[in-house]
Amino acid sequence: MTTLYVIRHGETDWNRERRIQGQQDPPLNEVGRQQARALAARLSEIRFDAVYSSDLRRARETAEIITAGRRLPIHVTPALRERSFGRWEGERFEDLPHLDPVGWQFWLERRPDAAPHGGESDTALEKRSIAIFQRIVEAFPGGYVLVVSHGGLIAAMIRAWIGMPSRSTPNCAGYVVEARGDWRALIAEFGPDSVS
Repeated sequence: MTTLYVIRHGETDWNRERRIQGQQDPPLNEVGRQQARALAARLSEIRFDAVYSSDLRRARETAEIITAGRRLPIHVTPALRERSFGRWEGERFEDLPHLDPVGWQFWLERRPDAAPHGGESDTALEKRSIAIFQRIVEAFPGGYVLVVSHGGLIAAMIRAWIGMPSRSTPNCAGYVVEARGDWRALIAEFGPDSVS
């Protein structure tokens, strides 16, 4: 059985400003770095066999802080990136009903194959999330793997790969997922202040 510690990156200024980051590349802010250091302390007793990260800076930096001193290479991959939000990236969600009223209405309807922003649809994001998590499990059967990604991709993984309702993940919080073959389960949730 493979055990995955799936973590959302720490806070950025765009998180604080409630801007849609998508595949844009803002760095962690100081709060985000502090969150990552706190989580590193909580995870210090876990012996990871591998570390995977999105190639976006906020995720990579979170992974680097959490694994500092462990001498583990970080497998960086665009497959773990946040969903593409196309033309909405950089905007604030609360401004979208005025900036793009037609696209916003499509978004509210949550059509799985629709991408009103010109980015990825739910279906495309779910397929990408299933593929990368399955690949990680196959590469490290029986291992403990740290995966640092983004809120949208993590929600898609929970919904499509685990089969649970998706949820919002705070910055530098995450889940412990166990997987073997076609079986997988979310067994714990954690934040920078609590790892169970």
